[in-house]
Amino acid sequence: MKTTAGGRDPRLDAWRGAAMLIIYVAHIQWNPWSDYIPARFGPSDAAEMFVFCSGYAAAIAFGGTFARAGFWMGTGRILLRCWQIYWAHLGLFFATVAVTAAMTALFGGGGRDFYGGLNLGPFLDDTARLTLGLFTLTYVPNYFDILPMYMVILLLVPVVVALQRLAPWAAAAFCLLLYAAAWAGLDLPAEPWSDRPWYFNPFAWQILFFTGFALGRGWLRPPPASPPLLLLAAAFVLLMVPLSRWQIYEAHPLLKAVHDWVWVTDFKTDEHPLRYLHALALTCLAVRLIRGREGWLLGPWLRPVVTVGQQALAAFLASMTLAWIASILLDLAGRTPLTLAVANLGGLLTVVAVAYVVAWYKSQPWRRVPSAAAA
Repeated sequence: MKTTAGGRDPRLDAWRGAAMLIIYVAHIQWNPWSDYIPARFGPSDAAEMFVFCSGYAAAIAFGGTFARAGFWMGTGRILLRCWQIYWAHLGLFFATVAVTAAMTALFGGGGRDFYGGLNLGPFLDDTARLTLGLFTLTYVPNYFDILPMYMVILLLVPVVVALQRLAPWAAAAFCLLLYAAAWAGLDLPAEPWSDRPWYFNPFAWQILFFTGFALGRGWLRPPPASPPLLLLAAAFVLLMVPLSRWQIYEAHPLLKAVHDWVWVTDFKTDEHPLRYLHALALTCLAVRLIRGREGWLLGPWLRPVVTVGQQALAAFLASMTLAWIASILLDLAGRTPLTLAVANLGGLLTVVAVAYVVAWYKSQPWRRVPSAAAA
């Protein structure tokens, strides 16, 4: 199979890139385009795509360091990545606050409360205490909850690697017990004035991350893509459509009752088993669909999605910031078909452009300039 530069698997990058683009559309407030993202047709969404792919990518990027350079070097690399994500999280928050302040100064007349759109009022009212909470991750507003979750999960990687070296079953047992503990009430506080937990409970979402990690390291062998398995996965995905699409289940009392019974308060927070299974079923079908056609991902139409996946952190930061800017501008301009098209397509193209710019800088093109030309 043809790979991208550095031997990367384009399937992984394409799946993660698609998640980044979906995240942009999903985070524009009151966006009719989000009615057609995968989350409206099944219980799992782009967050599962991101976490699963991150686990698989971590197995390739960090797992190799553990195997090649030893446990402590691997742990050191994990800590470096957590350090980068930590500052990216803080940067995203303060950049979003700065954007909100600028928009309020420019267009805040007429009683518009842009801060209220992200529930930033408590931060403005008690800035000193919540700044400390932000830095200690005891204040995690809903819009800014994915990166802290990912960081905590990364910190678990050395533990899981050590347990796997001790005994393969020990690593699996640890992940399963941690997932059960999350459903039993293990969580982290999201704000100092209430008992609200992090919206993404890392102790639950780690089960999806380490499924990808185990597959990436070869600890877990994927089942053969036999016709019965593919039919089962397809049937499960189709069965979830009427339970996920409100236009369908609201019209049928039995479906509505089942939906209300399954979609409990912590359905997403604690990564409900239905979300987990749905994400795996979609992954199974996607892998089978693209098998033998991997070259398409490196063609001109899908190569931008692969590039976004290769620069996932930068693309995520751009997606979240741009989605909030688009939300404010749509509030000001009104949500018409034209403004929605400009906001969605313009933002998606900007995220792709950011990914290409970051990729260009990471390639260090200045190192390839001949010395004579430089002189």
